[in-house]
Amino acid sequence: MLNNLPKNKERIFADAEHMRANFFLQRRRIAKKLGNPRLLAIHFHTLRHWKATTEQHKTKDPWHVKEILGHKSIQSTEIYIHIEKQLYQTGANDEFTVKVATTSQEITALLEVGFEYIMTKDSLAYFRKRK
Repeated sequence: MLNNLPKNKERIFADAEHMRANFFLQRRRIAKKLGNPRLLAIHFHTLRHWKATTEQHKTKDPWHVKEILGHKSIQSTEIYIHIEKQLYQTGANDEFTVKVATTSQEITALLEVGFEYIMTKDSLAYFRKRK
């Protein structure tokens, strides 16, 4: 799709440099306001890594992550599998607490304490939360 765009300029997005400068400006402002210099280490590529790691954690499907990232080989994607295992300690934390809700108040209460909606069957809403 990108190759089909008109090639009037060197950049695809005309304001890319302004977007980049604004990102760095806002990042610096937030880091100063929160007193957290570690925020200065966040780059656009950091967000890509974060997305890949969280997708690996949610789906446990490296082929899905490979497709999202556009990798040609699964070896490149294995980096995120390794990070996900370290970050979330996969294997030790694959147990869930399951709750069932029948009213909107019960559903709201479960969502407020961090339960994740799974499905509805026979007018019962099923939720889970990692132990």
